[in-house]
Amino acid sequence: MKFNDLFQEVFISILSNKTKSSLTVLGIVIGIGSVVAMMSIGQGAKISVQESIQSVGSNLLVIYPGAQKNIGMNISGGRGSAQTLSQDDADAVENEIDFIRTVAPEISKRYQVTAKGTNTNTSIIGTTTSYSQVKNLEMDVGSFISEQNVKSLSKIAVLGPTTRDDLFGEGVDPIGQKIRINRINFTVIGLTEAKGGTGFGSQDDIIFIPISTAQRYLSGDDYVSGINVQVQNEEYMTAIQEQITKLLLDRHNISNPQLADFSIMNQAAILNTMNKVTNTFTIFLGAIASISLIVGGIGIMNMMLTTVTERTREIGLRKAIGSKNKDIHLQFLTEAIVLTFIGGIMGIIFGVLVSFGINHFTATTTSISMFSIILAFSVSGVIGIGFGYYPAKQAAKLNPIEALRYE
Repeated sequence: MKFNDLFQEVFISILSNKTKSSLTVLGIVIGIGSVVAMMSIGQGAKISVQESIQSVGSNLLVIYPGAQKNIGMNISGGRGSAQTLSQDDADAVENEIDFIRTVAPEISKRYQVTAKGTNTNTSIIGTTTSYSQVKNLEMDVGSFISEQNVKSLSKIAVLGPTTRDDLFGEGVDPIGQKIRINRINFTVIGLTEAKGGTGFGSQDDIIFIPISTAQRYLSGDDYVSGINVQVQNEEYMTAIQEQITKLLLDRHNISNPQLADFSIMNQAAILNTMNKVTNTFTIFLGAIASISLIVGGIGIMNMMLTTVTERTREIGLRKAIGSKNKDIHLQFLTEAIVLTFIGGIMGIIFGVLVSFGINHFTATTTSISMFSIILAFSVSGVIGIGFGYYPAKQAAKLNPIEALRYE
């Protein structure tokens, strides 16, 4: 049988049973569409996690004071509240470890802040000028803390947009305004761009002041609550983490690493772990959606078996005039494949529309990958072959004499 004749027969057969064909295709559309939509939700979750982690800084190691909560784990108990890290530790890390781009120590604590009859309770971070580079901060207006501000113990402040809104009102230019922290006046010199909330807390509800000012007027000592280390290349992060650990153990006269009075958060390790979690989440969603594909495949097989029964006399007539078993087999198999491919294309379109709808009307981020589309299209072909093979084989096995006698 020529291919032109084959496809002509296939489409005539499909169009002659429009209602049955449409219902069969609908099952595949729902199945493929569900897979595409679910996988787009999983990919969107992965991207959201990556952006949240990277928004707090790239190639970042964060050293926290305090003993590790569990042996062998880089998790700190009472992280940031202990007094085991100092400015000298930060200077040693920056000067003695290679392949470090910059180091930004910080002192972080919540204070009640007032301005012109308004007040808010927010995080005050005392830090250096390199903090903006380490944490990927961009300025909306004004400037960030300068080295001169740190050297001269300047009483200046840089506000996050949420803190600006709480103290002065939304959209107000705060440059030059006065605020009071711990009964001390500070002059606002800058406003950071909005970054939104992340799993690491809001990057907008913060006030930045020079670390020297925070040590002199707020904390009263030279201890720091964290040391941010930006590494030149992600490939070096694990090695540099080990070097920093050895350096600080030596500086703190600790011979047993299990008794370390600090802990190190490795951003790359966290990102890798979260990627594994979101990948598992994506597979799980895809597996749930694939159940509807199996149902759609069963619908294809059921329709084709019914079609074989309905067209028994036609099959007998075809065999009687010279059609071979392989011709009958090929025709019915092609019908099943064509139905699933039609359903696959429509399902992909349906899934893309659902994904865009979820992204537009809800707060859920979705991302459609070419892999999910190719996978969905491939699966539709496999379903057509897998669930169409048995009915096609049954049609080809029919005895032409018995088929012609069939009522």
